[in-house]
Amino acid sequence: MILQTRGLAFRHGERRVLTGIDLAVGAGELVALVGVNGSGKSTLLRLLAGLLAPEAGAVELDGVPLARLSRRRIARRVAVMHQTMPPVPGLTVRRLVRQGRYPTEGPLGMLRQHGHDARTDEAMELTGVAHLADRVLDTLSGGERQRVRLALALAQNADVLLLDEPTAHLDVRHQLEMLALVRDLRAARSLTVVTVLHELDHAARFTERVVALHRGAVHADGPPAEVITPGLLAEVFGVAGRVAMDDVHGTPHCVLDHPLDPDDAAAHATSS
Repeated sequence: MILQTRGLAFRHGERRVLTGIDLAVGAGELVALVGVNGSGKSTLLRLLAGLLAPEAGAVELDGVPLARLSRRRIARRVAVMHQTMPPVPGLTVRRLVRQGRYPTEGPLGMLRQHGHDARTDEAMELTGVAHLADRVLDTLSGGERQRVRLALALAQNADVLLLDEPTAHLDVRHQLEMLALVRDLRAARSLTVVTVLHELDHAARFTERVVALHRGAVHADGPPAEVITPGLLAEVFGVAGRVAMDDVHGTPHCVLDHPLDPDDAAAHATSS
């Protein structure tokens, strides 16, 4: 296993966010984390990246606890695409993506190369933002910024990619383009990918494994056809719905009917 958690728990103030998370992600897997807002998806992603320290349990990278590894050493193996980034006035696309080379090159290497860098150029080409290289980030559309964030993560040349809602703020067309790009890059570069997704249909179509979080714990883990069920819709997402197989893609497709009263969700899930 590349990434593994053992009894992982995390608390934010008085609120327990995650508890008893046991998760193993193998080389080359493409995994979706799903669940309602506040279920711990983004927190789990940050724990997997070593950006947060667990309250209990451990995250291991190739069998070594992240707590024993330096931030730079982790970043050589694990890259993160964040939902948002703090604004930096005047920062161009190339200068931002170039920052992805820091874990490998270090401060001296970054100082030696001020111009074009092969990995930076490749990351921008792969994500379709090379033509934006000299544009200031503040002038980009939401979809362009998402691709730039992905380019920044790819520039690290890590073999594990963690994506926090890569389709956030994108219209339907750009959502599909982003997910197809991630799927193709994963295959072309033999990446291991864990991504937070809100759309269950996207998770079913573009990933091979779905991990559903509910109240800070793993509720279900497996292939999309086994995890995405009417029972999951009711118990985890609080909605009544139906799940059918898409004849074209051969993946589950959700038809959502109506929200459920919280008191009725468990009973509805059992009857489904």
